[in-house]
Amino acid sequence: MIPDVDEREFSDRSYDGSAELLQRAERTIPLGTQTFSKSKLNFPSGKAPLFLTHGRGAQVWDVDGNAYIDYINALLPTILGNCDPDVDAAIVDQLSRGISFSLATGLEAELAERLVRLIPCAEKVRFGKNGTDATSAAIRLSRAYTGRDRVAVCGYHGWQDWYIGSTSKHKGVPNVVRDLTSKFTYGDLEDLDRVLRKKPGEFAAIILEPVTFSEPPTGYLEGVVSLGHDHGAVVIFDEIITGFRLAMGGAQEYFSVKPDLATFGKSMANGMPISAVVGRADIMKEMEEVFYSGTFGGETLSIAAANATIDKIEHQKVLPHLWSYGDRLANGVSELINENNLGDILKLIGFAPWKQMTFTATNDVSALSIRTFMMRKLIDNGVLMNTTHNISYAHDDMSLALTLAAYRAALPHLAQAIHSSDFAAHLDCDPVRPVFSVRAN
Repeated sequence: MIPDVDEREFSDRSYDGSAELLQRAERTIPLGTQTFSKSKLNFPSGKAPLFLTHGRGAQVWDVDGNAYIDYINALLPTILGNCDPDVDAAIVDQLSRGISFSLATGLEAELAERLVRLIPCAEKVRFGKNGTDATSAAIRLSRAYTGRDRVAVCGYHGWQDWYIGSTSKHKGVPNVVRDLTSKFTYGDLEDLDRVLRKKPGEFAAIILEPVTFSEPPTGYLEGVVSLGHDHGAVVIFDEIITGFRLAMGGAQEYFSVKPDLATFGKSMANGMPISAVVGRADIMKEMEEVFYSGTFGGETLSIAAANATIDKIEHQKVLPHLWSYGDRLANGVSELINENNLGDILKLIGFAPWKQMTFTATNDVSALSIRTFMMRKLIDNGVLMNTTHNISYAHDDMSLALTLAAYRAALPHLAQAIHSSDFAAHLDCDPVRPVFSVRAN
């Protein structure tokens, strides 16, 4: 049962501390942060927090002392919530033994064995520190294995030249590198076939996010694998997000389709920096010659955190909770959207553990303006969200009640603003400016 909560609006919230800290940070840090998605470009200007101080469970606090139910969840890593006691205990225990050593530790084999047992395509494993490490390692492996250079991409795969050169953020990437990467349309096997046939025998790899916010057409993922093999390319599933969230073994387990290689990260260690490339032993054997190596690849705190996180996801009802909570949240929010006659403007799509809100332009009001308005109102009512609801194990009945109360307060304001003659006056700030969009709705 969802508890009753006070539905007042937190109209007295101040973000002055964030504004002051931003000025300080920008003197030494471009955009004031290390991550584009956490920058001022993605939040209502002057009307939102930009710096947090701490978190506990499903809540976070900003530098002005405001508390929020957090649906950004550090861009998805904190699958168990902030300060999970079991993961924290594993980190503290390992900290007392040491962090980085002059030789490998048994923790590496322990985690690799877990991944091989849980991920359908995994026969061998190598670790990295972030998703880009893993996807770039998978691409280099594929090039080494096939002796080819070209790559076909679909989704978001990190910041390295081989991928980012295919997006609008390609500044600094040589054209000769950009020319080696081709995009294809998700869900359209004919389009992928056309891309591969333009340069027959030259594609080393096909890399895609196996699913984002739309169900793949029946037989699509199987078709990608088959088509890739017909063209002699290595098929890579980028499971940085879907791994340990959609299912233990990611989308490949959920849809029962096995790629040649796959990449995992984010939810692996509840916020600690670690990723993995896994796959067929004959392809992974190339790692003995391919130079993929880093000082912190075997850093023990992250590996200990990953072992503890995966153990908890596997043996407690973490994934059923993500699915159940996400469904309850989506049903409640959708009901409120319909009550306010906003169903043509706002929609929740995707799978329960990772629901996305979509925004449709109307009455000469842009989708980004509507998105910014909703972000503002939800933030003012104690819910930190961008466009996705990234569910964690720490989201509970009170989290749900507070979230629905925030939507209940925000949506009538949106309906009123949409039908007014001056939406900009209601918005009272510039629309957000996302970096780029590569995922189809």
